[in-house]
Amino acid sequence: METGVIDLASLDGAFDLQSTLESGQSYLWDRPDGRMYERDAAHGGDAWYQTVVPPLDGVSDESAVVRVRQTDGALEWESNLDAVPLLTHLLRLDDDLDAIVSEMPDEPLVRRAYEAYPGMRLVRDPPFGCLVSFICSAQMRVSRIFGMQSRLRETYGERVEFDGETYFAYPTPERLAEATEDELRDLSLGYRAPYVRRTAEMVATSEATPAEARGRDYEDARDFLTTFVGVGDKVADCVLLFSLDYLEAVPLDTWIRSAIEEHYPDCDRGNYADTSRAIRERLGGRYAGYTQTYVFHYLRSGGE
Repeated sequence: METGVIDLASLDGAFDLQSTLESGQSYLWDRPDGRMYERDAAHGGDAWYQTVVPPLDGVSDESAVVRVRQTDGALEWESNLDAVPLLTHLLRLDDDLDAIVSEMPDEPLVRRAYEAYPGMRLVRDPPFGCLVSFICSAQMRVSRIFGMQSRLRETYGERVEFDGETYFAYPTPERLAEATEDELRDLSLGYRAPYVRRTAEMVATSEATPAEARGRDYEDARDFLTTFVGVGDKVADCVLLFSLDYLEAVPLDTWIRSAIEEHYPDCDRGNYADTSRAIRERLGGRYAGYTQTYVFHYLRSGGE
């Protein structure tokens, strides 16, 4: 087992692990204490988090178990390999958060959201797991979305032994494509079951992969992702923002539509595409997705 420490003072800007991983961005991490997504206003904790990371282009050719916690100005980690490149990638430790925050609009709602959750960063999840997670997200609370992904891992994911413990990797597209709709419904996926199965089949057969969205203009990338079954504009925006480095993406979910209605009514243009353009500009342009995530977590956790 390899271990190490990342000094958070070396980062450009603050960092908070709990709000980063428990703010509705990612459903691919877990807490060994069983308290993942137990409370909405997640911030400032020192719990351990764990995940099994698949090989990532340009980062690692190997699968890895990663455990990490934040304490005393540092990130402590344990893994079967050097986890610094993985954590830098997955938790966006390479972002200059100070510069990003400086470009957020100087408006009361945004200021309150950042002051409530300083150091929250976006995640950079593996594309397939992110895609399936958000296909499952429709009309669901974050705790239920997380539960679905946990059941998918435990039922279809590869068993991985590390440090005397058993972990489950996220299922491969090939494995999920072999599942029947009834089997997926038994895991409480409901009407999302055929969407997940068909999307997994598309990726497994190379009909399309979410990573193919990279390099396209933002709106073209969003349109490309909607070719996957069960993916509309909002889910596509989530995948772009939380996996594929489109930091301008603003998923128009219930909370952001509420923010538009109450705080930015001039941005409501009557359809997704035009409203998306307006709210992206209002929330800071190229980093609008960061602003959106702060506002989302703040409002979902009871802020006003």
